[in-house]
This record gives sequence, structure tokens and C-alpha cells, in this order.
Amino acid sequence: MRRIVAIGAIWTCVWWAIVGALVAPVLPCGWATIAAIVAFEVAALLVLVQRFRGVYPSALTRLFVFRPFWYLQLGVLLMALAGAAAFVIGAPFGYGVTVGRAVVLIVATAFTAAALVGYLGSRQLRTRHLIATLPQLPRGLDGLRIVQVSDLHVGPHTSRRFLRRVAVAIEAAQPDLIAVTGDQVDDYPGDVAHFAAAFGHLKARHGVFAIAGNHDVYAGWADVRNGLTAMGVTVLVNDSVAIVHGGDRFWLAGTGDPAGSGGPIGRDVSVAPDIERTLVKIPAGAFTIALAHNPALWPALAERGVSLTLSGHTHHGQLSIPHIDWSLASLFLEHAMGWHVRGSSLLYINPGTNYWGLPLRIGASPEVSVLVLRRDEGSQASIAEMPQPI
Repeated sequence: MRRIVAIGAIWTCVWWAIVGALVAPVLPCGWATIAAIVAFEVAALLVLVQRFRGVYPSALTRLFVFRPFWYLQLGVLLMALAGAAAFVIGAPFGYGVTVGRAVVLIVATAFTAAALVGYLGSRQLRTRHLIATLPQLPRGLDGLRIVQVSDLHVGPHTSRRFLRRVAVAIEAAQPDLIAVTGDQVDDYPGDVAHFAAAFGHLKARHGVFAIAGNHDVYAGWADVRNGLTAMGVTVLVNDSVAIVHGGDRFWLAGTGDPAGSGGPIGRDVSVAPDIERTLVKIPAGAFTIALAHNPALWPALAERGVSLTLSGHTHHGQLSIPHIDWSLASLFLEHAMGWHVRGSSLLYINPGTNYWGLPLRIGASPEVSVLVLRRDEGSQASIAEMPQPI
């Protein structure tokens, strides 16, 4: 913890020193204002790392300590980098400080505006209706309706009104099966009680299924899993179950998550992904749907004949330009958004039904996905969006 706090404090001081050098002369109270901001951020960091001691932060702490901390961390980074670059460009002409200061103020204004737009975007829940055409789909499964939600990151601070809207959207879709593809909680095992309060009443013909996401692992997977099981959710981790629909049988598989293999907050090998174990019970050639929080697991699933994989994790970067299939997550992941086809295998990446960290979504609306499966022997595997409910 001391190392984390030391690194975080140095990081914070460096960026605010750059910003302060440019704008402190025009700020009320000058450097005293910069010092107060730094003191708040360091204090917030100290509160944040108490999670390693098992301290459970309240809704007020998350709203008025953690959230401002993350806004300031992101904002100061953008201001410092832009201001420093402007200073270097303007310095040879004798306008380094003037240009740097102007750019910092412009970035601060733009960031504030983007934060407001992003907050409004984070509340614009949409229900997306999709047709997944699969030539190998058994006839009895034609019309099977799956509702997927992902990355809900529920905690005591999460808007109860928003969660009710999510629950209503799920119920309105009349699902045969509900798939929750990871990150049910917002980093703490106690959050699972809030998740259960919001969604414990949900039912579907074939049940509600969930898998582990990386934040569920960070929170403490054993506690999160116990909470999900207690509310009646079937949890699949490197496991599969057979389901009969319309007289035909299919298999639903759920993977572990790479965070179990090691990550920023410990590890839990019991939840590390094991594709072979996930599919071991499934007969060769059986129609299979997989739930895999991280879409990086899809290629291995596709190679083993899984027809449809539902993922989340990326949030579409919470900042995307859908028309060119680009998101902030595209900088880090090969499969970051939308749907992908590999042979007869489909992948759909839900953009997340809530947010993590900051309530900021631009071009990546929170989503309840409704996928209806269709059989078409004469076509290739594909997904198409339907403008109206199916």
C-alpha cells in the first residue's frame, strides 16, 4: 500500500506542478488552490487503498471522494500533456507560458463539457434488438431469445432508478434465457447484495446465468459467486450445462476470466480461464453458446466449434465512433466492439449496461442486448440489428 500511495502521490504532484506552473498566476489563491487539489487527491488515494484492508466504502465515499478523484486524475493528465506541448511549441517565439496557459484553460473547459455530455450519455439506456443467423442452428432453437447484460458494476452508489430501468427492459424483452456476462459488482464483495436487490426477481424460461468478470475477481470471487448463487443465478465458470428448447438440446458454456491468472489486485486460479475444461462435457458437434467476459477468449472458443459467444468487458471504451467501428478500447484489443465472424462462429460484444469509474459514455450507450437466433442453411453466420422489437 505504501508503494501504491507513494507512486500515486508522485504522479499527482508532477502533473499538477506542470499545470500550476502555467495557470497558478491566474487562479484564485494561486498555488494554494493547486496545493489544496493535490492534498485532496492524495487523501482520496489513501481512502481508496483501504480496500486492501477490507474497508467497504459507502455510497457517499464513492460519489464524493472516489468520483472526483478519478475526474481530477484524468483531467490533470490531459491538461498537463496539452499545456506542456503548447509551451514547447510557443517557447521559441516567446509565447510559451501564454500559449500553454491558454491551452490548459481550453482543455479544462472542453473536459468539463465532455464530462457533462458523457454523464448524460451514461444514463441513455437502450435496448438493442439483434438477429443472429446461424446455419448450424438446430430447428427447435429457431427463435430462441437471449437477453444479455454486462458490466453492470453495481454498488451502493449506483442509481436505483437506472437499475430499475434495466430490470424493466430485461423483463419487457420476454427472454428465454438471461445472460449476465461478468462484472456484476463494482470491485467489492459487499456490492453483490446491491446487485441481488436490483435483479434478484428476474426470471426466464431457462434461467439466469452469470460468469465471472475481472472486477468480480478483484472483489473476491468466492464471495461474489456465493451471493449470485444465493439469489438463484446459475454461475458457470469453466463449465457448461445442457438446455432443451423446442425439442432440441444445446449447450451453454461459461469461461473463467484472465484476471484469475493474475492482475493488479491479486489472483484466483480457481477462476482462471480453462477452455478445455469449459467444453469437456459437450459432445462433438453439439450446438454451443459460450459466455466469455473477455472477448480475447473468443478465438479459442471459435476454434473448438462454439457457434455463438457473448462477451463484454470492453465498455466500447466508454468513448466510441460506431460509424467507423472505432472505440477507445480498440487501442488495446483486437476485438473491442460490435460483432465479429470467424468461419461459422459469431462473437457479440455488449458495450456494457452501466459504467465503471466515471459515469462517462460518449458514442457507447449502455445497452440491454436482445438476441434472437435464426436458422438459415443457405447463408453464412451473421448478426443484423433490427430497428424494432422482434
